[in-house]
Amino acid sequence: MIRTLLVEDDQLIADAHRAYVERVPGFTAVGVVHQGGEALRFLAAHEVDLVLLDFYLPDMGGLEVCRVMRARGHEADVIAVTSARDLHVVRAAVSQGVVQYLLKPFTFASFRDKLQRYADYHRHLAAPRAAAEQHEIDQAFAALRGTSAAGLPKGLSADTLGSVVETLRDVGEELSATQVGAQMGISRVTARRYLEHLADQGLADRRPRYGRAGRPEHSYQWRSAQD
Repeated sequence: MIRTLLVEDDQLIADAHRAYVERVPGFTAVGVVHQGGEALRFLAAHEVDLVLLDFYLPDMGGLEVCRVMRARGHEADVIAVTSARDLHVVRAAVSQGVVQYLLKPFTFASFRDKLQRYADYHRHLAAPRAAAEQHEIDQAFAALRGTSAAGLPKGLSADTLGSVVETLRDVGEELSATQVGAQMGISRVTARRYLEHLADQGLADRRPRYGRAGRPEHSYQWRSAQD
């Protein structure tokens, strides 16, 4: 389980985000705090893998929280969950090692997409070995950016793509476009477009299925399931 700390000054929003976290498989909310200082004290006393960090806090800014975290040796990853849209803030967040940036307001589908992509990134880099190959590093970084709605081909929706990803992840084995379409209630052609996009992004493995006359049908498997 990815141990997640939520840092959000608004109690109602914090409660909603905690409920969101608990709905995403593989994540658990280990704490909710409302100020930057509280976050730093929590990190000093608990094991945390991921911090969901608001940047507008009553005692200190989110960027300052990031700087102090790193200065004190805290290695938890950070996803910014904020309404801060200024480009200089975004650039500073990247320089502080923020791995994802989620603008408020957002839907649960967008929230889930960020967490699922982070989970794949985390899984790629969590193996107990000292070094990684180039393709493994490429896969890790591709996992972070792979299903962004801004990068989707015309005609593909982020919500449907997230559902296709969830189907592949949950099954954990090879599926054809026909099988994915049947599970989701969409056509084989539609399912194939999403599966091909995931394969092209390096997030799913694609293999031909032989044994029938005519053109072979491909099968697809979520790549992280094999790591």
